[in-house]
Amino acid sequence: MSESTRLFHKFQPKHYNIYLDINRAQKLITGQTTITGEAKEKTISINQKGLVVSAVKADGQAVTFKNNPAQEAIDIELAQTGDVTVVIDYTAPLTDSMMGIYPSYYEINGEKKQIIGTQFETTAARQAFPCIDEPAAKATFDLAIKYDEHAGETTISNMPEVKVEDGVHYFDTTVKMSTYLIAFAFGELQSKLTTTKSGVKVGVFGTKAHQANELDFALDIAKRSIEFYEDFYQKPYPLPHSWQLALPDFSAGAMENWGLVTYREAYLLLDPDNTALDMKQRVATVIAHELAHQWFGDLVTMKWWDDLWLNESFANMMEYVAVDAIEPDWHIWETFQTSEAPAALQRDATDGVQSVHVQVENPAEIDSLFDGAIVYAKGARMLVMVRALIGDEALRKGLKQYFEAHQYGNATGADLWKALGDASGIDLAAIMTSWLEQPGYPVVTAAVVDGQLTIAQQQFFIGDGHDENRSWSIPLNSNYDAAPQILDAERVTLGDYAELRQAAGEPFRLNVGNNSHFIVKYDQTLLDDILADAENLDAISQLQTLQDLRLLAEGRQISYASVVPLLARFANSQSTVVNVALYRAAGDLKRFVAPESEAKRQLKALYDQLSQAEVKRLGWTANVDESIDDQLSRPVILNAALYAENAGTILAAHELFEGQAGHLDALSADVRILILRNEVQHFGNDALFDKLLTAYRQSSDASYKADICAALTSTTDAKLIARLIEAFEDADTVKPQDLRAWYRGVLSNDAGEQAAWDWIRNDWAWLEKTVGGDMEFTTYITVTAGVFRTVERLAEFKAFFEPKLNTPGLTREITMDTKVIESRVSLIEAEQAAVNAAVAKAVK
Repeated sequence: MSESTRLFHKFQPKHYNIYLDINRAQKLITGQTTITGEAKEKTISINQKGLVVSAVKADGQAVTFKNNPAQEAIDIELAQTGDVTVVIDYTAPLTDSMMGIYPSYYEINGEKKQIIGTQFETTAARQAFPCIDEPAAKATFDLAIKYDEHAGETTISNMPEVKVEDGVHYFDTTVKMSTYLIAFAFGELQSKLTTTKSGVKVGVFGTKAHQANELDFALDIAKRSIEFYEDFYQKPYPLPHSWQLALPDFSAGAMENWGLVTYREAYLLLDPDNTALDMKQRVATVIAHELAHQWFGDLVTMKWWDDLWLNESFANMMEYVAVDAIEPDWHIWETFQTSEAPAALQRDATDGVQSVHVQVENPAEIDSLFDGAIVYAKGARMLVMVRALIGDEALRKGLKQYFEAHQYGNATGADLWKALGDASGIDLAAIMTSWLEQPGYPVVTAAVVDGQLTIAQQQFFIGDGHDENRSWSIPLNSNYDAAPQILDAERVTLGDYAELRQAAGEPFRLNVGNNSHFIVKYDQTLLDDILADAENLDAISQLQTLQDLRLLAEGRQISYASVVPLLARFANSQSTVVNVALYRAAGDLKRFVAPESEAKRQLKALYDQLSQAEVKRLGWTANVDESIDDQLSRPVILNAALYAENAGTILAAHELFEGQAGHLDALSADVRILILRNEVQHFGNDALFDKLLTAYRQSSDASYKADICAALTSTTDAKLIARLIEAFEDADTVKPQDLRAWYRGVLSNDAGEQAAWDWIRNDWAWLEKTVGGDMEFTTYITVTAGVFRTVERLAEFKAFFEPKLNTPGLTREITMDTKVIESRVSLIEAEQAAVNAAVAKAVK
């Protein structure tokens, strides 16, 4: 569907009356949708998918209609153009695809129950009611819902309920909004409510399988996030309420439906007394992300899905801005540096990656745009660069103008650059177009050439890449005044290096703060100057040094072997960001060793060497007055010690397990995953396996369930691995929303890789039928590519996935992930001997 043939150009809805009668027992929806709007042509098309339309009337008269599967629509013949009211009667199924209107399943005391919820992004509103299912087709909505209701059930939607008559729940008229943001839910729900300073009602809803206090944390974060955004955006929250709903079955992480945000239970509800700090931070950032959307995405929406980044990149940045404001002690921007930045840098270096802004028309292709590393992480880094360039005062002023100009309407990227550019006096469009429209990013080479300090930019690739001479407008953020603020040229000479170095009194550095989306390759002179005092660099600079060296090694611009002896310089850091970067670099060395080999034994010895001092300092048990860095570093360090098979660490974990054997969920959530996995790997048996699997089925604590998943999938027992594979398709054990984690766990286990790979090839049709309709489906390919590293696996990957290259939505992922494996195989073949020799030398 090209822009000229979008349905909105032929028919422009102004208001919908939606009536739904939902029968859960029969899994049947009986609906009538009345749409008032303006017909620009006599033949109009209205989106529908999977609906059985029985009658269509226009202005009270029956009219001719026919199905148009190619456009997921029905074509309707009208008597004339102009204002018209169209009434469509239809039926539709309730499905288990986690898209459209669907049931979520849960248990209380062994009794199976369900609640009904919705997921309409990107193009699934058409599975629930006939509509112009395009972001620009904003309208107002009146929603009326009837269902096979029993006592004790709650019904919620985007707007407040205004009345109930004859079993029908009527909700207040919405503001002007896009179809994909409509949402409702009903079932046996519990809730907790509060009110913001400005009078907005805030609520958290979940099933009664959870303890009431599991709603408290989210309620507090949601309230304070809304209050922060009202101040930062200088724009009141536009609706009467903001409900947060945890759904037991949910394909994405969360969804920003206006006034009724939906979440996976894991990202909303938590035990306030025993949840790891990093999980609390994760939940807080997810909530802050979705609430950022209530303005940026809901109040002002992209005109079309090619500008998806307008929604997601901005919300991804704002979640950190908000959480940093409401929980400053967390230093949440450090999490951005250890999660978003490396994800973006890794993914964006593969040739064929999408740009942040990308053209798209096919509905199946739209879902493939939700590349977390690009539209979310890279886009957020792009906006962090903008924020650093213009400052918060101009950012807030520009956003206020943007909201005023486009509220209840739609916008493009150009509209945002104009608003921010007007507020800051900087031509942001000129600077940011290179980042928005081009895939990839540059490596800036800094070198002393004939005594002159020079810098140059070139696109960076991991693996083979076709150099198209791309260039970027790069905010350099140098610590030397001689460096320009923005590098536009391919190469610049900054001056006599000796003079510049003496005047500065410190090593030359670029991208100070690691906020710009590029990496730096220093020549040996400059690198040695930085490394000479590496231990005394600030934490972000140490992280950046490790990050850039690791990526340069991935891109074959330096040898991985040269990175190995540098690791020990960072091993005694007490900073989480440094520890995460250190063990990410060390973790990459695992690909060079074969199972049960001497090289693997040596690598474990290196891990033991790197971790032993911090293991001794931190131990397994938190201290009352310890720092947040200590809390977050402990699992990173202990995980390294367990990989090293440090006998004392293994025994200490076992003793902790034994001490809580009757209440494993009460183990400290910060290290519980490590204790459980250690027990399975070193002390496991059938009885333990059964005990943990039963606990997984019975628990409603998503964090505890994730820990059990990680533990069980680490077993080396072939018989137990076979039982896990059987559970993949048992929804009573492994919900489809959680299947990817189980698959990844078994696949990344040397003992389970073959079984998991056989399963996905043999049962691909089942997988496609079960989760193929959601935006997470392609990530099964990504997960597979993330594990494979041999010539044989590459050949098998290509043999299985290349015949699927023309499947809408899969093409880019298959192409890219083939390159990912190819580059890894090539790297291992070229460097394995040198890397393993460097490791052996480091441990002697």
